[in-house]
Amino acid sequence: MNQLVIHEGSIIITLRLSRPIRLAALLIGVLGAVVLSLWVGSTTSSAAEMLHALFTPQDTVADISIREIRWPRTVTALAAGAALGVAGTLIQGHTRNPIAEPGLLGINQGAALAIVAVATVSGPLQPWPQALLALFGALVAAVIVFGLGQVDGSRGSPVTLILVGAAVTALCAGVVSTLVLLSEAALETLRFWQVGSVVHGYHAFLALWPLLLLGIVLAVANARQLNALTLGEATARSLGITAGRARVIGLGAVVVLSGFAVTLAGPIAFLGLLVPHVVRRLYGADYRWLVPAAAAAGPLLLVSSDILGRVLARPGELPVGVVVAIIGAPYFVYVARRRKLVSV
Repeated sequence: MNQLVIHEGSIIITLRLSRPIRLAALLIGVLGAVVLSLWVGSTTSSAAEMLHALFTPQDTVADISIREIRWPRTVTALAAGAALGVAGTLIQGHTRNPIAEPGLLGINQGAALAIVAVATVSGPLQPWPQALLALFGALVAAVIVFGLGQVDGSRGSPVTLILVGAAVTALCAGVVSTLVLLSEAALETLRFWQVGSVVHGYHAFLALWPLLLLGIVLAVANARQLNALTLGEATARSLGITAGRARVIGLGAVVVLSGFAVTLAGPIAFLGLLVPHVVRRLYGADYRWLVPAAAAAGPLLLVSSDILGRVLARPGELPVGVVVAIIGAPYFVYVARRRKLVSV
């Protein structure tokens, strides 16, 4: 159990922080990030301007900036962060691979490719057709990666999955770039589908929020099954858990959540890698707590990254996908080396 040790002279006070308290602390952190996101932009608003924009809005520049720019992108970051955090936690649990996540295994890029391929021919898509294409692309990419990952008889070893995922990611990203460059109308969306952004996803969220709810429900239902699977398939069977069914539910949750996140924010990588490692340090290996914690830690990390992107490049901004990659790429190398997953 996590402990907080406070030194008072020669007296040591040890506080045992319960899981509900740690989850509450995460939620308070999310609330703080939301307030900061509404406060910080190309300019910094005052507390009075924030309250005025939220509760008694008019057509002032500050009101428009907060309500029509900062609030929508904050909500998008909250939703996409929750989806990617939970998806990354599930996929690491099912693969027992500490460096697995939807962005590195090609699932996010598969969703992006499906959307871009159709949009290049038909033009801009409505949220639900776009989401269905994202789910289809994510599912195809997942089946390819996990199928090819077991061809060599390794049963999806960490190294094999990452190598196949990297190949699928590179292939999908290359095809996306080619399709967009061939379409002059789609050229302006190239950056969004390459690195991810939370600027334009709010209206899609208003239509697609049931997908987020469905994915979270599937993940919560899968948590107890995943706890049993970590003890071994034989133990899981003795507890009445069918491994195949549990994995199908888990993969379904990952596909729904990844497709939803890509539809809102593009193929953001590394968030699903970072969040599971953070929440495991707080909650151990119990997925009944890891899933809700990931649903809070993901938004906290993505909203914070979005704020950082606005501050670092003023008066412009860095796309949130770039900021997450700057944070996540070194951590990926650290985890890979620490786990000795790759030998040279």
